[in-house]
Amino acid sequence: MINPEQFRFFSDMVRQTSGISLQKGKEYLLESRLNELARVLGLRSIDELYRKTKFQPTPKLKEQIVEAMTTNETYFFRDQHPFDSLKNHVIPELMELRKKERRMKFWSAACSTGQEPYSIAMILKEHFQALSSWKVEIIASDISQQAIDKGRNGRFTQVEVNRGLPIQLLIKYFKQNGAFWMVNDTLKGLIKFRKVNLMGPFIGVSGMDVIMCRYVLIYFDQKTKKDILVKLVKALNPGGYLFLGATETPVGLPPTMKRKVFGRSTCWQKTTR
Repeated sequence: MINPEQFRFFSDMVRQTSGISLQKGKEYLLESRLNELARVLGLRSIDELYRKTKFQPTPKLKEQIVEAMTTNETYFFRDQHPFDSLKNHVIPELMELRKKERRMKFWSAACSTGQEPYSIAMILKEHFQALSSWKVEIIASDISQQAIDKGRNGRFTQVEVNRGLPIQLLIKYFKQNGAFWMVNDTLKGLIKFRKVNLMGPFIGVSGMDVIMCRYVLIYFDQKTKKDILVKLVKALNPGGYLFLGATETPVGLPPTMKRKVFGRSTCWQKTTR
């Protein structure tokens, strides 16, 4: 059983490193995740993990603890409505807005194991062949190196492809390899995976036309949420769009961000002046 001092110690470390806020009442979550990590590391208990982390800390061990606490719940075309908005409204509008530059950049800012950026890539390939002559880039980032590695590898289980992925797209863009399904090179070529901590500087992710940062702000305290939102807005091009999770309400967005509703999907657009 995790004791109050251990909970405070680990929750402080996770918050300082990743911004994830573990409030009282989440002891069960911390305990279950760290018990599993202790087992993987060959340690006998959370007590032993606590002593090792406190008295023999290493960057690798801290990273493993944060990895253990990162929630990687995701699936293809999650919620569907934001992807309908991309297809029917946002991308056509951006094509008109960017027709001189012929460039478009997307950022999946908490991509987990890659289902969201691959979903964006499938929309582009299925519905916007005109963009094949443009410079189109999808940045996919997450704080979890394990998630990034899995996304970059593009290998998914039958259970994972069954979650949200239409059968015709599975057949067209994936190849079965034993018990797994592998993303084809056409989609992989559109996406660049990289590790980004949303609490830190956004290096190499400026000038975005669409940012999807969904179901991650709920894990941060209010100040951290506001700080991240300011940086997300700064990373957007004028005319660009920000998508958050369906249950996430932005606090502290600047007046340059205007709320837009497309059907059952809400997003925010950065005004051009």
